[in-house]
Amino acid sequence: MRRSGALHRGWVAPPCTAAAYGLHLQRYSSEAHKSFLLVHNTTKELAGVINISHIVRGALQSAYLGYYAFSGFEGRGLMRQGMVLVLRRAFCKLKLHRVEANIQPRNVASRRLLMKLGFTREGYSKQYLKIGGRWRDHERWALLAEDFHPQRVATRRRKAS
Repeated sequence: MRRSGALHRGWVAPPCTAAAYGLHLQRYSSEAHKSFLLVHNTTKELAGVINISHIVRGALQSAYLGYYAFSGFEGRGLMRQGMVLVLRRAFCKLKLHRVEANIQPRNVASRRLLMKLGFTREGYSKQYLKIGGRWRDHERWALLAEDFHPQRVATRRRKAS
């Protein structure tokens, strides 16, 4: 986390101390929050994190998605691969109907990732999250279970390679 501070600055505030990581693990061990570490297949290094949070059951069956790559692993397609696995779990095992991701308008890489995964931009939220001491605007993107097609994501990846 500390090595990736410059990469994350202004975009996300991940846990960077043992105490903060302990709180993260405590929060994400509940039924309302799930956290997944991305591990590089060859090197076994941590490549990123994907979180499913604020899982709401009942009539909503929805959650929020948060994610970030670690320095040295950004822009390599690893997040897309991990995201397909996590979204499959969200829709198939957790039986969610909708997953929402909120990204800052200048985050071109995140926008591109969400588009490749089939997310739809639904709106704009002014001063949505406080990150790095500043309230930041976000775009709201969502994916419904019936619109998730992991095989199309894999096909897009092969064509782009």
